[in-house]
Amino acid sequence: MNETCCRELKVGQVVPEFKIEAYDPLKGDFREISSESLKASGKWIILFFFPAAFTFV
Repeated sequence: MNETCCRELKVGQVVPEFKIEAYDPLKGDFREISSESLKASGKWIILFFFPAAFTFV
């Protein structure tokens, strides 16, 4: 397992580069999101991950 994929981040630390598929509620579909595109948006970003919290059943 890749160490950077599972390390704990603290407030103020730089988020490692990533690409994920996420649900876009405005479009009602999935799209790819990357750390690069989020940084380029110039807005504040809050990331959280909680496995199985939003699992589609």
